[in-house]
Amino acid sequence: MVFFILVIFWACILSLILYKIKSGRIAKWARLFRIVTVVSAISVFTYWFIKKSAVAFVDNSVGLQVINKLPQTLDFYLINVNKIDKNISLEPKHIGKVRPEYYRVEYLKMDKSDEYWIVGYLGKKNLVYFSQHSVPNKNIDQIVEVQNYINQSMKLSDAAKKQVDAYNYENTKLGIWITLDFLLLFLNLALLLKKNKK
Repeated sequence: MVFFILVIFWACILSLILYKIKSGRIAKWARLFRIVTVVSAISVFTYWFIKKSAVAFVDNSVGLQVINKLPQTLDFYLINVNKIDKNISLEPKHIGKVRPEYYRVEYLKMDKSDEYWIVGYLGKKNLVYFSQHSVPNKNIDQIVEVQNYINQSMKLSDAAKKQVDAYNYENTKLGIWITLDFLLLFLNLALLLKKNKK
C-alpha cells in the first residue's frame, strides 16, 4: 500500500502542475491525466478503507479471543512469532483498546508459527501486561483472559516493545502520507469541479 500512496502523492502533485496548462494540444491530455489521477486515487482509497473495515478473517487460521478482566481499559497488541528457515521474525498487530469485561477477536495465520505474544499497554508507553502463548493444536481456537498485571519475560517483553514502537512509528508515517494524499486529492478534485462549472 505504501507504494500506491507514494504514486498517488506524486501523481497529484503533477496534476496540480498540469492545471496551469489550459490551451493547446497538451491541455486535453493534461486534463485527462488529472481525471484519471483523481478517479484512480479515490478508487484505491475506497478499496483500502473497505478492506481495513472488513472483518479480518483468514482462511486456515486460529481464532483468538482476548478478554480483559482487569478494572482498567488496556490497549492490546498481538505479536505473531514466525519461524522461517531457523530465523525468527516478529509480526505485530494492533488488537485495540479493550474495556473491562469486554473482549476482542483476532484471527492468527499460524502456517509459519506455533507461538504468539500478547502485549497490553496502560496509556501509550506503559507496558503492564506481557504473556507468551504456544499453539500446540492449530484446530482449537485460543482464549486469553487477562486477569492481572504480569510480565512473563522481561527479555521478550523488551523485544515486543521495540516491535510495537516500530509498528506504531510506521503507522504514524503512513498516516502522514495519507493525510497529504487526501489534501492533494481534495485540491485536484476542487480544481476539476471548478473547471467543469465554466
